[in-house]
Amino acid sequence: MTDKSNKALVLLSGGLDSSVVLSICKLEGYQIYAISFDYGQRHAVELKFAKFQASFFKCISHEIFKIDFYGGSALTDNIDVPSNTNVELIPNNIPVTYVPSRNIVFLSFAAGYAECFDIDNIFIGVNSIDYSGYPDCRKTFIDDFENLINKATKKGIEGNKFKIFTPLINLSKKEIIKLGNKNGVDFSMTSSCYNPGLKKSCGFCDSCLLRKRGFEEAKLIDPLGN
Repeated sequence: MTDKSNKALVLLSGGLDSSVVLSICKLEGYQIYAISFDYGQRHAVELKFAKFQASFFKCISHEIFKIDFYGGSALTDNIDVPSNTNVELIPNNIPVTYVPSRNIVFLSFAAGYAECFDIDNIFIGVNSIDYSGYPDCRKTFIDDFENLINKATKKGIEGNKFKIFTPLINLSKKEIIKLGNKNGVDFSMTSSCYNPGLKKSCGFCDSCLLRKRGFEEAKLIDPLGN
């Protein structure tokens, strides 16, 4: 019989960070259940990479759920994705690529899924160092949300607590890339770009610039060629 404490639910976008989280769970010996979300994102190509990573790291299951998000974000609406030529020019504010309540919705869904399948451990690749100012990528949000779901679910109030793990929360993009490289992540099968169009990446959105700097600082070649 499977030991439920050895189960992990990974929120897998198909991006660089979530793929590294998946590699961490695999090396730590978890039986991995992965979920992804098709929420009308303009960079939906990442779901193809999520399927690859779930197969590569031999997840027990991988499911993609359709969620119809409202507009109000450059990722889900007819709003231009900002572009820059230098990572230092990224504004220090919440960008238009912020999707209102995205991680609240994703983690709520994940908690319900985990409760159904008796999974204690939820992993998400949020990062508060090299990120673009998203409020739902901070440790204070994760801590408060973990407390919330343990008060709002049958599983939680019966003492069988959820734990949300954020192994990348305090790592720079350089450190994340080096860790993924060590863990055997195929970075050619990850997507970071917010506005890929028909290309692998635009090279100028915030996420592309942060990825480019991370690979340069890690002294590794990005297989996407940024």
